[in-house]
Order: sequence, then C-alpha cells, then structure tokens
Amino acid sequence: MHELSLGTWFIHIATVLEWTLAIIVISQIASKSNSKHLNWLSIAMLPNLASAMAAITWHIYDNDPALYGLVVLQAILTVIGNSSLALALFYIFKQEKAEAC
Repeated sequence: MHELSLGTWFIHIATVLEWTLAIIVISQIASKSNSKHLNWLSIAMLPNLASAMAAITWHIYDNDPALYGLVVLQAILTVIGNSSLALALFYIFKQEKAEAC
C-alpha cells in the first residue's frame, strides 16, 4: 500500500464513507416521506460506490498490473453510475413537476 500517500488514502476512505452515508440518509428520507422517487436516487448511487471500492481495492494491492481489470471495471461502473444518477434525477424532476400541477 505504499503507492499512495497517507493523505490520499484518507481522502479515498473518507469519500467512500461519506458516499455510503449519503446513500443511507437519502434512503431514510425516502422511506420516512414515502417518496419512491427519492429511493431511486439512493439506488442510482450504488454503482458509483462500487466503482470507488474497485479503485481502492486496486490501490490496496499496490496497483498490481495483474489486477488492471479493476481499472476497467471502475470505469464501466462510473459510466453506469453517472448515467443512472442522471436518469434518477430526471425522474425526480418529472415527478416533482407532475406533483406541482
């Protein structure tokens, strides 16, 4: 684990923890407000969390070239995650607009 500085490790771990906490908080808000469209947002955040975990796993093993597939997996999960977040937010926008009318 010598490839990254201590500060960089701190940022990586803190980001994963805060993303996990955000998913939990949004899910709790969705369940308490009985808002299905907010629940979709918390689900849409999961691929990005998995992407971050793939990156951290690759770094844990000192960026071993044998595990380069994790880099590809991370890229794919990032695209899926960002796309799913965009779709979830579009869905929320449409639902809020429909409820306002």
